[in-house]
Amino acid sequence: MGLLSKKDSKLILDPLADNNPITIQVLGICSALAITAELKASIVMAISVLFVMGVGNVVISMLRNVIPSKIRIIVQLVVVATLVIIVDLVLKAYAYELSKTLSVFVGLIITNCIIMGRFEAFALGNGLWRSFLDGIGNALGYGVILIIVGFFRELLGSGTLLGIPVLGDPIEKTGVYALGYENNGFMLLSPMALIVVGLIIWVQRSRNKALIED
Repeated sequence: MGLLSKKDSKLILDPLADNNPITIQVLGICSALAITAELKASIVMAISVLFVMGVGNVVISMLRNVIPSKIRIIVQLVVVATLVIIVDLVLKAYAYELSKTLSVFVGLIITNCIIMGRFEAFALGNGLWRSFLDGIGNALGYGVILIIVGFFRELLGSGTLLGIPVLGDPIEKTGVYALGYENNGFMLLSPMALIVVGLIIWVQRSRNKALIED
């Protein structure tokens, strides 16, 4: 972060830890529960939100002085919806099977509380560069949690990572044996995503006592 000032660095680093959108602000929980059964889907959703938040914050910051306050929420929705449509079309063009897996959840990025919250709380009151950093930082904080949850759920629920067998039965026709792990799909159930997020919150707060509420 040598190229950034201390204030600018905090915009990226804080959401990764002490002000994480999911574990501290408790936003975007639905997608963390719904699409993290596969690591690939988690990564693609994280990249999608990174694009939408980074570009969206910049666009809202550019328009902040010309948006009438009475219709600012409508303008924000139009901006984020346009970006989500672009993401959806790119996924359908280059990763159709994955786009079917994510299905409605890509569209639900439009109503993601993290995105609308950063538009309202930050982009409307700050310049382009700081708004961009804020969008990237919060998207990275969101994406890191999705990827961690997706990693453990797929590994322990399916015995695979990115669809490649890692644990469990012998890999067919290859003669290669993975570790003797018998998965039962338990980690693929939605409540397990909430438990994994809860464990991340526990680890985070045990390392930083300042995050524990009185």
